[in-house]
Amino acid sequence: MNAAVVTADSIDGLRLNRAFKAGILRLLSRQEHLNKINVFPVPDGDTGTNLALTMSAVLGTLQRFPDSHAGKTLTRVADAALDGARGNSGAILAQFFLGVCDKLGHLRDLSAEDFADGVHGGAAYARESLSEPREGTIITVLSDFAHEVNRVRREGVRDLRALLRRGVTVAEQSLAGTTQQLEALRKANVVDAGGQGFVEFIAGVTDYIESGTEDEPAVPMPAVIDAASETTAGLEEDLEYRYCTECVVIGNRVDRRHLREELSAVGGSLVVAGLQHKVRVHIHVNDPAEVFRIAGRFGAVSSQKADDMQRQQHAAHVVGRKVAIVTDSGADIPEDEMDRLDIHMVPLRVHFGDKGYLDRVGITPEEFYDELVRNPHHPKTSQPPPGDFRRQFEFLASHYPAVVSVNLTRKVRGTCASAESAAARIGAQGKVTVLDSEHASLGYGLVAMYAAECAQAGYDSERVLEATRAMVPRTRTFGLIGSLEYSVRGGRVPRWVKNVADTLGVMPVLHNRDGRVTAGGVLFGRKNLREKFARFVQRRMRSGCRYRLLVGHANCEADGRWLLERLSGDNIVYGRLLPVGTAFGVHGGPGLLVVGLQEYDPPQ
Repeated sequence: MNAAVVTADSIDGLRLNRAFKAGILRLLSRQEHLNKINVFPVPDGDTGTNLALTMSAVLGTLQRFPDSHAGKTLTRVADAALDGARGNSGAILAQFFLGVCDKLGHLRDLSAEDFADGVHGGAAYARESLSEPREGTIITVLSDFAHEVNRVRREGVRDLRALLRRGVTVAEQSLAGTTQQLEALRKANVVDAGGQGFVEFIAGVTDYIESGTEDEPAVPMPAVIDAASETTAGLEEDLEYRYCTECVVIGNRVDRRHLREELSAVGGSLVVAGLQHKVRVHIHVNDPAEVFRIAGRFGAVSSQKADDMQRQQHAAHVVGRKVAIVTDSGADIPEDEMDRLDIHMVPLRVHFGDKGYLDRVGITPEEFYDELVRNPHHPKTSQPPPGDFRRQFEFLASHYPAVVSVNLTRKVRGTCASAESAAARIGAQGKVTVLDSEHASLGYGLVAMYAAECAQAGYDSERVLEATRAMVPRTRTFGLIGSLEYSVRGGRVPRWVKNVADTLGVMPVLHNRDGRVTAGGVLFGRKNLREKFARFVQRRMRSGCRYRLLVGHANCEADGRWLLERLSGDNIVYGRLLPVGTAFGVHGGPGLLVVGLQEYDPPQ
C-alpha cells in the first residue's frame, strides 16, 4: 500500500518502526564496505561488523514489538542498542539513541520540532559518553547532523521530510570532511567508517519517510565495493593497546563520571554509555581483567568480552589465505603458536560462585589454580554463548572466503552446538563450518593447530576439513589427575569412587576415546606417579612413528618439565610445555599432568 497516511510534519510509532528498519537494512548492506575503510582508531576492519551486530539487536526488537507509540518505540530501540552495542561506534550510537529516548520517550507522535530536540539531546549524550572525543569520527558527523536539524527547525521548517533531508545533506558533507580531520584517514584516503555507518542509517530512514509508503522495507541488495575502498589493504600499525574490551555494569546508581575517570587511566578509546541503572563500557586496554575489576566496584558486571585487536588487524590485511581458523579456550595451545598460526580464540566462561571471568583473558591458568585452592566455591566452566562465536564469525567471514571453527568435543560440553547456532545465524551463511575435534585440552589443541597449518599451507575449507578429520584419530590425549577431590567437587566422579581408589591405592589415567574423556587405565600405588605415567604413555606410542608432543601442567611446572624431557626422544619431532587451561583443570586440580600426542604428518 502506497498511501501517505501520516502527515509531513509528524510521525507515529509504527511508521518510525518501519523507517528505522529501512535505515538499519541499508547500513547492513554496507557492512563489508565499512569494514574495508576502517582505519581508526586501529585498522582492524571490524567497524562494519560491530555496527551490524549493534543494529541487528535493534532490528530484532523492532520486528518483535511494533508499537504505534513513537516514544515507546524509541525506548525499545535505545534499550536494544545498549544491550547489543559492539565496538566504539556501536557504543556511541547506543548512547545517541539513549539521548533521543530521554527527550522523546513520553511522546506518542513526533513532530519536526520534537525530532530536532531529540537528536540534539542524542548528540549531547553521545559526546558526553566519551572520555576524549576525537573530531573526524562518528561523533563529529552526529554533532553536525544535530546542529543542522536544529538550525533548520529555527528557520521555521515544520516538514519532517525537509528537515531530515537537510540534515542528511550536511551529515554527508561532514562525513566527506573527516578524511582531512584525522591523519590516519587522510593517509588511507577514506572517510571515517563509524561516521559512514551513521550516514547510511539516517539516509535510509529519510528515504523511507520521503517515499510515503507504508510497506515493510525490503532487504536491499549488498552494495558493490568500489576499487577506492581497497586502498586500506595492507595498512597495519603497532597497537598501543591489544584488546577491545567491553562489559555491562548494572547497579542502583552507577556513578558514570567516576567510572569513566578510573577507566581512563588504564586504556584508550573509552566510551561509557548508558544511564544510572545500566552502563555499557567500551575501552581498548592491554589487561582486560583490570577493566572488569574496576567495573566490579561500581556494580554487577556482565556481558564481558575482549577481542584481540592485534589478531583482528592481521586478519583484516592478510592476503592469499583461504580459510580462517577459530577455536575456543578449551584448546590448550602455546601462545606463540596461536600467533604463528593465526588462530582466533573465543573464551569460555569461568565462575567461582557469583564471580565470573573470561577464560585466559580475565583470569590466567596460574590465577585459576590459586583461586581453585582457596575459594570455597568450586568453579564451573561454561561454553561461550552463541553471540561470542557470532561476533567472531561475522568479522572473519567478511575477510576470508571461509571460516572453520574447531571446537571442544561435543560429548563433553555444548561448545560445538553453540558454535553451530552462531554459524547458522550470521549473514554470510555457508561460509562457516564447525568441526568437532573429538578431543579436550592438549589433544584438542593439536587438532586445532593442524587445521591452522592446513589453512596456512593454502588449503581451501573442504580440504582443511578433510585433512583435519583424518588427523583426529591419529591424535591422543592422556591425563594424570593431581587429586580426585576436584573431580568429586565438580560432580565428574562420585565420592565412593574416590574412596575406593584411595583404599586400593590406585590412580586412574584419563584418555580420549570416541570423543569422550574416560579412564583409560590405572596406576597402582601413589608413589613415583609421574614415572609410572611416563611409562604408561610411552607404551602407547607406535613403534617407528614420529610424533608432535605437548605436555601440560597445572601449577607443577617442574613435574611437567621432567615429563617432557622423559618423553622426548628420536621419535619426537616437536615438543612443548605449557600450562593446562581451566576446561580440563577444573576437574584435575593443581598437580594435573596432561600429554597430547599427534602423529607427525605435516600438510604439503
